[in-house]
Amino acid sequence: MISKKKAVIGAIVIVVLTSVLNMTVVNLLGVKVGQRYIISKGTYDYYQKVQEQHGKLLQLSDFLMENYYQEVDSDKLAEGALKGMFDGIGDPYTTYMTEKEFSDLMTRTAGTYGGIGVIVTPGEDGLVTVVSPIEGTPGERAGISTGDKIIAVDGESIYGDRLEQAVERMKGKPGTDVKLTIRREGIQEALEVSITREEIRLQTVKSEVLQDNIGYIRISMFDEKTADDFNSHLSQLEKKNIKGLVIDLRNNPGGLLSQCIEIADTLLGEQVIVYTEDRQGVRQVEKSDKKKVDYPLVLIVNKGSASASEILAGAVKDGEAGTIIGTTTFGKGLVQQVKSLPDGTGFKYTISQYFTPNGTNIHGTGVEPNIIVELPEELSNATNIERSEDTQLQKAIEVLLEKIK
Repeated sequence: MISKKKAVIGAIVIVVLTSVLNMTVVNLLGVKVGQRYIISKGTYDYYQKVQEQHGKLLQLSDFLMENYYQEVDSDKLAEGALKGMFDGIGDPYTTYMTEKEFSDLMTRTAGTYGGIGVIVTPGEDGLVTVVSPIEGTPGERAGISTGDKIIAVDGESIYGDRLEQAVERMKGKPGTDVKLTIRREGIQEALEVSITREEIRLQTVKSEVLQDNIGYIRISMFDEKTADDFNSHLSQLEKKNIKGLVIDLRNNPGGLLSQCIEIADTLLGEQVIVYTEDRQGVRQVEKSDKKKVDYPLVLIVNKGSASASEILAGAVKDGEAGTIIGTTTFGKGLVQQVKSLPDGTGFKYTISQYFTPNGTNIHGTGVEPNIIVELPEELSNATNIERSEDTQLQKAIEVLLEKIK
């Protein structure tokens, strides 16, 4: 839960920003007489409204600056005020970031950072919840799985409403150790997991040819290079005369929407891929052109498939361009935009919600596969599964072979 204190401090920033804005109005509309300004009635009414709405907040700010038992760091107060303002919205995906936090976000999006390789989100219970571990990273090898609740890092409690701080604690210099305390569904006692950090160099696309000339592409997330890598892998598979294609999106936490759309355009014929809608109801529609792959397509998803993965799965399902196999996806149907500020800080905010081509908003519900296939319970948290035991992949191959016939 967002504390009242943080929300109050955040509101102070509104006053500061609006006051600065109105100074421009004063300079434009005010007339200087001696040491005073004569201002318009509109400007006067504006200040009266600010006083009525936010005067208490300004008084409390002044009180803390003057009466707190130690000198207050005004810079930290300002940072806290900005974070509090964003927290006050109540959306875990809308956050203000310090210079370091913003730099770290940009580094992760670019595809390289030091850490354990786990994608997390604030859960509805207020706890830091694992969306999925990234394939081939220390987090995956340590057995971290979708739905795990990380409640402490190196013995210090972490919370979903301070996600950036939680992520910062898990990251660190490659070769150093970090201990996570985890609560997992079905296990009463908390788990202690020690993980050695590594430099995470993300290779988001892998491919191979399976039995009967079936192509297989695994996309672990969508970063700046994913679409180019996908098209390169697909081209190599097509040179080997594949007759069908499996795209594995399991435990793919999403990423850059633009990369997802580019991949969808490669796969799909002329149709809507996704459309977004903002607070005014203004829609932005993304469409694919007439070009498409000319062989059967199957996508595999699970509860760790989120955001951009769900957009791709939803477009394929609604457009009947392929078959979705696996289990219901994570259910994140909100679109964020990232903004940088001149001082190196930045913020991200939810700008719209997205809808699949048929008009479905999957936030909180996810995309339901055409064919539901569960992995055996003993394999649900496994990181490396034998192909013969992977019931979801085996079903995907079975469906493709039927389509090929």
